[in-house]
Amino acid sequence: MDALIILAVTFTALVILGVAELTRHRRNLARIPIRIHVNGTRGKSSVVRLVTAGLRAGGIRACAKTTGTLARMILPDGKEYPVFRPHRANVIEQVRIVTTAATYKAEAVVLECMALQPYLQWLSEDKLVRATHGVITNARPDHLDVMGPGEKDVADALLGMTPRGAVLYTAERDHLPVFQEACADRDSRLIALDPADVAAITDEDMAGFPYVAHPENVALSLRILADLGVDRDVALRGMWGATPDPGAMTDHTIDFFGRRVHFVHGFAANDPESTETIWDMAIARFPDVERRIAVYNCRADRPDRSLQLGGACATWAPAHTYVLIGTGTYIFGRAAVNAGMDHGKLVFAEDLSVPAIFEMIMAHVGRSALVMGMGNVAGQGLDLVQYFKNRSVIEDAGGNKTEGAHG
Repeated sequence: MDALIILAVTFTALVILGVAELTRHRRNLARIPIRIHVNGTRGKSSVVRLVTAGLRAGGIRACAKTTGTLARMILPDGKEYPVFRPHRANVIEQVRIVTTAATYKAEAVVLECMALQPYLQWLSEDKLVRATHGVITNARPDHLDVMGPGEKDVADALLGMTPRGAVLYTAERDHLPVFQEACADRDSRLIALDPADVAAITDEDMAGFPYVAHPENVALSLRILADLGVDRDVALRGMWGATPDPGAMTDHTIDFFGRRVHFVHGFAANDPESTETIWDMAIARFPDVERRIAVYNCRADRPDRSLQLGGACATWAPAHTYVLIGTGTYIFGRAAVNAGMDHGKLVFAEDLSVPAIFEMIMAHVGRSALVMGMGNVAGQGLDLVQYFKNRSVIEDAGGNKTEGAHG
């Protein structure tokens, strides 16, 4: 009997503590009038950073959190700090982020959705964020083991975070009927960009970014900011100055013993559609190179991704060499060969150090080359980017070159 009493008292205490914590969290949410929840397959972290920078430029005190390549908390002055995680990532950490934003008296908080499981995507929105403005950048075939098996299933999963009685923005075009259904169910309004919205982003608009930004992300961010009262020119100037996510697409040129190599960081793209798009962008950016080398960073714990990318890349604009790094590279290689790729183009560099991978790549570049990293940013991806960046060439306005480490 005593054990039952202790159990009952413990259970009651936990319930009371849980209710108190929920009440405290709801109070913090109420103190932040603008709550923007960003989800999607690609571009989440970029949109979080663009919108936050635009809000800051427009005089709106904003905090943000990204969970992309590296989890970061962004404060109202633009400074950012790593998100402390005692264990692995957990959606409950959004409570801590909201508390911090309320402490800083933020007028807006921009949060990247960190959930993959469909149920957790709903819980993250309905219980933890309760957005005034929801965003789903796009819905593409990725994480099919969790959100699949098909692309429409991914869209359905992402739509679990549709806010109630609010507005949902998207640049997605292929699954708008299910977006409409989800918004109708949650009594929210859908704002979907059309091709004209993206076409309105000019070359001059894009030239202000110090990295390769995507017009869809810029157009989506500008629309959100316009609805929040931020002037377009003010928003753009703020966005140009935003610190890019470590996974943002960048390029670094090196001169290595007479060989000129353009290294493009595209590791953050890991679904076939996005990866092919940036591969084509890179080819168009550097059309006159002698050789093209695709570097795929594989993960043994993401076999579905390796199967998808391996099978798809055989049909894209060809590379001369495909260097496979990371773990589980045989999965990618087998899928590529089965899709018709010449196995002689595959170079397996699994378990090699980054300097050894660099030397292996340089053995295939010829006199000039485009080298592009794809597949996964985790693991050796960022390390390889930094390795090329530290050896890159900087040219000033007069064409003078500086070589060496550029951190």
